[in-house]
Amino acid sequence: MAQQDTEQQAVAGGVLPVDDEGFVIDTEDTEEREAAYRARGTARPITVVGNPVLHRETKDVTVFDAELAQLVDDMFASQRAAEGVGLAANQIGVDKKVFVYDCPDDEGARHVGVVCNPVLDELPSERRVLDDSNEGCLSVPTAYAELARPDYAVVRGQDEKGNPIVVRGTGYFARCLQHETDHLYGYLYIDRLSKRERKDALRQMAEGTPRYETVPND
Repeated sequence: MAQQDTEQQAVAGGVLPVDDEGFVIDTEDTEEREAAYRARGTARPITVVGNPVLHRETKDVTVFDAELAQLVDDMFASQRAAEGVGLAANQIGVDKKVFVYDCPDDEGARHVGVVCNPVLDELPSERRVLDDSNEGCLSVPTAYAELARPDYAVVRGQDEKGNPIVVRGTGYFARCLQHETDHLYGYLYIDRLSKRERKDALRQMAEGTPRYETVPND
């Protein structure tokens, strides 16, 4: 996702601690953890709307090995190079169900983590409070549009080592979790817009110049 225009177990071996409700604590040691991932990785160019890998569901992660670890490192490096707050594997052309994030919530807390095989919880009606803030996407560079999404999200999946995890977010971070999960099932945020709004977003993209390297749709 593009930036907007405008009693616990110890952290060990890359495994995040969890709180009393079972949600990962992804707000601790964020600078050190993100920097470590990024230092091991290599930034890759970003795929853009129209690239087939963005428009189909990605494959489940079934092997949690050194190859996956390297992909995660490269994703963090790519995310930072593009100045994003979230990145799905298919945004760098990889057909795997994994995303990374380095995203603040509306209270300013920084969240850093990895989710493989994410599934969003269905929210009860009392938790479905919609936020219609601006949304952008690294795969639709320079374009933004208002999009209503729930301001609370819970994602279940696995970390890069295969451990089950549950991540929750509010506000901007909730939007990020929904946005990145969408990517891995073949949806871009512009697919949730009206035809007129989608056309306007694509116009913005056509008229803009990305600030990072992209993969041309030949």
